[in-house]
Amino acid sequence: MSELRVEELSAATIVAVNNLSLKPGQEQFLAPVSYGIAATAVNPQTSWQRVVLDGDEVVGFVSASFGADTPDEHFHNVLWRINVDADDQRRGIGRFAVNALIDEARARGVDHVNVIYEAGADGPEAFFRRVGFEPVGETEYAEVVATIRVTS
Repeated sequence: MSELRVEELSAATIVAVNNLSLKPGQEQFLAPVSYGIAATAVNPQTSWQRVVLDGDEVVGFVSASFGADTPDEHFHNVLWRINVDADDQRRGIGRFAVNALIDEARARGVDHVNVIYEAGADGPEAFFRRVGFEPVGETEYAEVVATIRVTS
C-alpha cells in the first residue's frame, strides 16, 4: 500500500468515486454515490466530501456534514457515507477515512460525529464499532445512531 491521502472531491475524481465497487450484500446498505455527491451542491458550507487515494488510485469516498441547520441533533455533525472499493476493503482505508473525518471535526471545534446506519448481517455496524463509534439511540425508522467522540 502506498501512502494514503485524502483530497477534496473534484471533477477529476468523481467518475472513479461513482465506479467504486461493493462486496455482495453491501448495496442494500448504501444509497447511490450520486446522492451523497449532490449534497455538496445543496449545502456547500456544511458539506465535507473527500476521496481517499492510494497513490493516484481512488480507493474510497467519505461524505459528512458539519453544523447542519436542522432541529434533529443527530444530523448536526454526521458521517453520511463511507465506502471503500470492494478490492481494497480490509486494508485500513476505512479507518484512515474516519480518522481524516475526526481531524476535520477537531479543526472545526466539534466534539463528536454521528453516523446513522441500518443494522444487518452484511451491514456496516462491525466496522463502525471497530473504529470507535458507539450506539447511542435509534431513529424513528429503527436505524442505529452511533457517536464517536472527538478529543483534542
